[in-house]
Amino acid sequence: MESKKRDIRALTREQLRDFFVSQGDKAFRGNQVYEWLWQKSAYSFDVMTNLSKATRDMLEENFVINHIQVDQMQRSADGTIKNAVRLHDDLVVESVLIPTKTRTTACVSSQVGCSLDCKFCATARLKRMRNLNPDEIYDQVVAIDNESRLYFDRPLSNIVFMGMGEPLMNYNNVLKAIEKITSPEGLGMSPKRITVSTSGVPKLIKKMADDAVKFKLAVSLHSAIDETRTSIMPFNATFTLADLREALVYWYQKTKSRITYEYVVWEGINDQRKDVDALVEFCRFAPSKVNLIEYNPIDDGDFQQASNIAIEMYVETLEKNGITVTVRRSRGKDIDAACGQLANKSES
Repeated sequence: MESKKRDIRALTREQLRDFFVSQGDKAFRGNQVYEWLWQKSAYSFDVMTNLSKATRDMLEENFVINHIQVDQMQRSADGTIKNAVRLHDDLVVESVLIPTKTRTTACVSSQVGCSLDCKFCATARLKRMRNLNPDEIYDQVVAIDNESRLYFDRPLSNIVFMGMGEPLMNYNNVLKAIEKITSPEGLGMSPKRITVSTSGVPKLIKKMADDAVKFKLAVSLHSAIDETRTSIMPFNATFTLADLREALVYWYQKTKSRITYEYVVWEGINDQRKDVDALVEFCRFAPSKVNLIEYNPIDDGDFQQASNIAIEMYVETLEKNGITVTVRRSRGKDIDAACGQLANKSES
């Protein structure tokens, strides 16, 4: 029976070096292959031209490169690009390139589907099929970097883990992907240009602090009142606001890194004075920034964007209390690439 080929990108540099030694070759061949796989993002052994044909054939016999394929690319009127990314097992995730005048940002996925159950998010309606591997996350970034260079004549400048899935529920693979993205042996991006957005898993926020990560943290909050938050994000019954705040206090004490809160204001849900007052109180313990995000409908009437008056109340109250606030207009709504819309109309 034919043995299954191993995913070569699951091997470390040292394991690749050891493999070549076991084949009677020189250890430095492992360095060469590692560079092709990560720095040069090679999707085929045939392109590894500094290896002999016999060596490339030997790699082909033993290993596979489980690269992604961009099945479909959609371009929005505002320049936003959405990729439908097919994985080696034919599952599909989505990633987005968001351009502005000064930067291009990759919004990448970390799971096929999602582990959580936020009622306002299209992705949450999909069953979580599996976690993405580090190389699958890495490949999304490479694809968007290539598109940024092609369509906007500049390299990718920022990465946000705000696509499909809850990044902290795929903790180890997300951190391995970021390690490759930031390594000089990979893409060499600064960790300060990477933001991991979580709906709030207290134990893993504390673990990030203990692991001394260098990237930025964003929390998808949407309400600082337990009853309200649980009604729209049911997992809050398990991961309560008190537990979340305790974890964020720990994060700030360990990292001294400002916390960003992602926050949508909906009509009749969190658009009252009590809601903004609770948010102010929640933010007091550490320097923070609140991104008020425009809501993107997902084809039902349960959630409606709040009035401009409610948004202005939030902005004025937060600023009066010394909390940085920005109102973030959505990009790519016409191709369902905006926040909360991924997988809305691309299931097929």
